[in-house]
Order: sequence, then structure tokens, then C-alpha cells
Amino acid sequence: MFATNRPRLPSAREVLLYGLSLLLGCIPQSLGAQIPADRLNILMLVADDQRWDSLGAAGNNAIHTPRLDQLASRGIYFTHGYVTTSICMTSRASILTGQYMSRHGIDRFGKPLAPDQFAYTYPAALRAAGYYSGFVGKYGVGDIPTDGFDCARVYSGRHWLDDNGARVHVTEQNARDAIEFIETRPIDRPFVLSVSFFAPHAEDAAPEQYLPQPWSAQFYESQTIPESPRMQAAYLEALPEFLRDPRNEGRVRFHRRFDAPERYQQSMRNYYRLVTEVDDAVGRMISILEQQGILDQTLILYIGDNGYFHADRGLADKWYPYEESIRVPLIIWDPRLPPERRGQRIDAIALNVDLAPTILQAANLPRDPQMQGRDLSMLYLSPDTVRQSETWRDEFFYEHPTITDRTRIPASQAVVRRDGKYVWWPEWDVEQFFDLRADPSELRDLAQDPAYREQLAVFRQKLAHWQRRVR
Repeated sequence: MFATNRPRLPSAREVLLYGLSLLLGCIPQSLGAQIPADRLNILMLVADDQRWDSLGAAGNNAIHTPRLDQLASRGIYFTHGYVTTSICMTSRASILTGQYMSRHGIDRFGKPLAPDQFAYTYPAALRAAGYYSGFVGKYGVGDIPTDGFDCARVYSGRHWLDDNGARVHVTEQNARDAIEFIETRPIDRPFVLSVSFFAPHAEDAAPEQYLPQPWSAQFYESQTIPESPRMQAAYLEALPEFLRDPRNEGRVRFHRRFDAPERYQQSMRNYYRLVTEVDDAVGRMISILEQQGILDQTLILYIGDNGYFHADRGLADKWYPYEESIRVPLIIWDPRLPPERRGQRIDAIALNVDLAPTILQAANLPRDPQMQGRDLSMLYLSPDTVRQSETWRDEFFYEHPTITDRTRIPASQAVVRRDGKYVWWPEWDVEQFFDLRADPSELRDLAQDPAYREQLAVFRQKLAHWQRRVR
């Protein structure tokens, strides 16, 4: 059903993988009884720095993502997926815990979840309930707990790794390790596997920034990537002055990646190639699930850990509370969904903090009261999805910490709605307001417009409410 363009790893590897798993600490357990039908397997897939429209299913005709597009067309595609903090360590902590940064406290690189916090993450909760648990790839929330998973392979930061003297791409290693986990898992227990890609994140120290595998070049040869209309100078000029400062990290990285047409094309082609390679890896994992006859016993979730500026507004990377930075792809394959309701495109606001509660529900476990997200299956398993959407959230809170200092990456907070957005930059005492119905590209800041004085006052109250609520 889920076809791939590249051959899968041969099943004859199973014997070898079994031996390797014994050596490397991923030890299969004894075989036995069947898994209860009300406890789905979980495959949680996180791409790094993939924004919502870097996907064919989002209407992007320049990118090649056939497996993810197929997953979206046969599962559930959330057209308005967002993160509550657009930076890797914080967003990944929010995915694990179902909590906002204000509650889980991961606001800097290298800071881990405390043991009592990790105990209430979705992988820990499922493992305590008898799931066989694994983690592959970029953990990103400090050091991974040594006893947190039955099997863990953690690595990131570079696109090309050394494998006993041979070069292997990080995405290929992600695929190999994930497939090994699936092939050597105990079949008498449900599993939860988190695969956390490093791609399409840039390798910041590399001159070319994006270093894909050779095979993906075929999809982008001689292709010109369309430029965003938000690359026009007016969008940079509309930013607060401190974001236009040449010392601001968004501007620094813009010049590394996008400040000339040739550099823009090279960066975008290679970024898209990295996404295509993630797409291929996902397809291979799904093929293994199909071959083992367990695709219809497995919940698959796919999300980007944050959005990304592709030279929009004269910026690169993420961090700031504009649409390009905070909006991400979000796809769910849920085998409980009847065939006639597959392929839904749901436009309700869906957040990264919603994934942990969704996973716990699929495992038939209670939602932890510390989780601040909601179970997304409420939006698609109910026959009356429209009614569910109408009672769903109509806004959310965005927060981001200072990284280094206010000149490099300043702190920000925002109240985000479908019709308006209020942004507060506390270190600079600057506020912004956008009427998203009239100005969806967030070009015209109305914070100083007298005609919006009353709306601005309402949003200030909303911000104060959210600041108290998320703690």
C-alpha cells in the first residue's frame, strides 16, 4: 500500500541484527502472547526544522515527498499544526511531556528533564505499562536518561557520520536503526519507538550548511525553487529594529544561506533533498510495518519540531513568532479510523503539546494531569468531526526564551489566533499586532494604530491570562 522508490533492507539481515542488538544493548525479549487490540504500537517521527509547506501534501509542487503525501492522503493531515516554542530542545521537551515550556522548564541547550519529569513523558508512561520502548536519533533535551528506554541510539549534529571507517548519512542511520528496532522487537509486547531525525536541520559549521545524500539529487536537477513573496524588502523593513540588527542570529544565518540568488537556490535544493531523504526513510519504516502485518496495529505520528525561515523577512532559521517559524507539518495514521474517513484534512489548531495525550489515549492509558495538550483523536475518530472542531481551541500561547542575549535571539511571547496575533518582546518593551484576516502574511503591524486600540487591550489581557495559565 505504501510504496517506496528504493529497495528495503533485506529480511535476511534479521539474524545479523539480532546479534548486533545483543552487543549494542537492544535486547529482544521472549516471544509469547498476542498484543491486546486496545494498545496500539506507537511510531513517533520528528523532523528537525521542517516547516509546514515543505511537503507535497501542503501544495508544494517543487518538493518530492511521495510517502509522506501518501500517509497524509490515507491518514489525517492537520493543515494548521503549530509548535508552542520554535527551537529544538524546548519543542522536543514539549512533545515528550505534553507541556508548555513554562511548565517543563527546558529553556536552554543541555538542560535535561528531571527524573520525576521524565517519568511522566509518553515513552516513560508507556514503558511502565509494559511497552517495549526505543529512541533513535536526536534527543536534544540534555543527555538521554540512561535507563529511560529499552533501546536507544542517540546521535545528531552532523549530516555525515563515521561507521567503522565508512561514511553513512545521519538519515540513513536513522532508518537503519529504526528498522533494526522494529525487526528485533519482542512480538508479545506493544512497542513505542521515537525516531528523531536531524534532517533537514543545517549543519551549522559546514560551509554548504545542507549536506544531502547523492541519490536524492535526481529529483532536483536543473530545478529552480520558487522564491517566497515574503523575501521582498518590505517584509524585512517591517520587522522591529532589533531583528534587523546584523548581529541578530536570524540575519547572520540569512547571509550564510540565502543572500544571493545562487546561494538561495543551492540551499533550498539541498534542504529539499534532505526532506526527500527523510520521506524515503519514513517509507521504508512503513514498509517494514506492512511486511510484518502490524501497520493496522500501529499509530504513526509525524511532525516538525519547529518551522523555518527560507529567507522570508530577510531571516533564516526559526525562533520568532511569525508563521514561517511556528507552523509545522502534522500527519497521523490511526488504524482505528474507518476507511471512508481516511484522508481528512483538518484545519483546527493542533499543537506539539497535543501529541503526548494523543499517544496515551491510543495506548489506553490515562492522560497525565500535568499535560497541557489535548487528545487529537477527538477531532477525527468522532463521526461528528465538525462539532468537535467547533468546541476545540481557537487560540494558543507561544513563548520563546532568550538565547545568549537579547541582541542575538531575544525572548518573545504571543497569543496566536486564526484571526489575529499579538506579539510581545519583553526585553525590548515592544509589542506587535496583526489582523490576520486582512493581512495573513503579517506585514502590517497595527500596534500603534488607534483604530485597533480596543482589540490590542483585549489581546494584552489574553496574554496575561496565558502567562498565568501555562505555569
